[in-house]
Amino acid sequence: MTLKIDPITRSVVQHRLSSIVNEMGEAMLRTSYSQILNSSRDFSLGICDVDGRLIAQADHIPVHVGALSWATLAVEERFKDIKPGDVVLLNDPYHGGSHLPDLTAFVPVFDGDRRLYWTIVRAHQSDIGGATHGAYNPAATDIWQEGLRVPPIRLYEAGKLRDDLLDMLALNVRNPRDFRGDLAAMVGAAHLGERRVRRLFGEFGGETVEAAVETILDAAEQQTRAVLSTWKDGVFYGEAFLDDDGHGRTDIKIAAKVTKKGTDIEIDLSDSDPQTTSFVNSSHANMQAAVVMAFAYLIDADIPKNAGALRPLKVVAKQGTIVWADPGLPVTMCTSHPSNEIVEAIVKALSASCPDRAMAGWSRRFRIAIQGEDPRNGRSFIWHMFQARPGGGASSGGDGWSSIGEWHTVGGIKFGSIEVAEVRFPLHFRHHEFRADSGGEGKHRGGLGVSLDLVMETAKPARANTAGEGTRHGACGMLGGSDGKPHHYTLISKGRAPRVLRTKEVGIEVLPGDCFEIRSSGGGGWGPPKQRSQQARSRDVAQGLTTTDATTE
Repeated sequence: MTLKIDPITRSVVQHRLSSIVNEMGEAMLRTSYSQILNSSRDFSLGICDVDGRLIAQADHIPVHVGALSWATLAVEERFKDIKPGDVVLLNDPYHGGSHLPDLTAFVPVFDGDRRLYWTIVRAHQSDIGGATHGAYNPAATDIWQEGLRVPPIRLYEAGKLRDDLLDMLALNVRNPRDFRGDLAAMVGAAHLGERRVRRLFGEFGGETVEAAVETILDAAEQQTRAVLSTWKDGVFYGEAFLDDDGHGRTDIKIAAKVTKKGTDIEIDLSDSDPQTTSFVNSSHANMQAAVVMAFAYLIDADIPKNAGALRPLKVVAKQGTIVWADPGLPVTMCTSHPSNEIVEAIVKALSASCPDRAMAGWSRRFRIAIQGEDPRNGRSFIWHMFQARPGGGASSGGDGWSSIGEWHTVGGIKFGSIEVAEVRFPLHFRHHEFRADSGGEGKHRGGLGVSLDLVMETAKPARANTAGEGTRHGACGMLGGSDGKPHHYTLISKGRAPRVLRTKEVGIEVLPGDCFEIRSSGGGGWGPPKQRSQQARSRDVAQGLTTTDATTE
């Protein structure tokens, strides 16, 4: 007999589950070791049931959360004898993971003898081994050159840590102290979530919580279908392009065919270009996450983004393409690219179905990872650049946010504190401000990128890698808006000619006193530029956001 759940109970359970994943996030923020987590917040939390359905998530990194269901299914397939106190770990893209830097920890939640849910933490590691520091290897031609692959494994068994397994994992990364600390934070946050869910069982009963979850998923589906019923039916097409793969191929196409009929929607990526030998391929779980992101961005913000909301969505793709690579190929860049381009192609397609919901393009990721020695303490460091965040796209609601980040994070990865970075690393942020004129023109202007001059204060040469996109293609304008200005990064060394940095390089020598001149991309504009008000243009000039108030034809 199915329990009947009243609306108040449903609402209480829904909000309690939401508060649980948010509390897990606070635990991660306060206990993790590396700056990529405790400053930039590159982690996500979720609760899935044993069927892999996403029940609740925190608002962190969308591309993480959209792949958690596939990771859960991989764990369920591997282990049939899960016990209380077990902790499962994975990162392998061909076992439900997105890319190797994202480790995922799972803690089972039991109600008596019944296992009902998993509390899950996915967090980006500052290093995961492989041929290059910082996990991103533009030179990789197979996944074994990218880092340590972890299929679903039991890190804890009935509450007991497998020390030998942890030692093996830590031995294969360049910063074992941070790795151990971050992994402990992940496990602790997942256990916190497990305790909170069991407390919920104690208050309402496991069967009541189960029944409430079903009504929560059903309600999310109903809300989503109500939104879809207002969109125009038809078959729509959109394309987006990667700059290059770092191995000679340029303008790699991601193609979306979107069929909207009634309250159902099918997104078909089968016509995307073939896979490459580069790390810009996508794993299957990451491709699914990117599609979910695009869909979630277009429905109402207050609809819970859970498995119920995704029931109207069908995803079609072809293995062997850039969006779904064959096993063994490198994929580390995939959470950024082609995730952004998958979202862009889908939103472009649906701009003909729901134009007021289709935002302009958010900027693309162009990261730098530096490995060197800190002269203040003699310790080795790996630093990932999370400053100089690019601009977000404009929408029907107004101008894009400046320095907010990329489409795959939509502000979830935070701007790292300059002061904290200078304390922790031998860096000097000489100049950091909005990059005037970088946002695309439109009725609503794209958000601005950033101008950053970053000086190295090392005593010995360091090494840098780049990994990203967006020096060839700027963030796309939408519905008549202009594209944002692309990235432009330059390394300035005394006695050497300025060197324009490519988006996919390894082994860049960085001398003491060298300066990175970073000019990050702006977001796309929305609507025809001639419709922008003169008042808005004059305000932009007065605030230094643009240098002209002349209407763009």
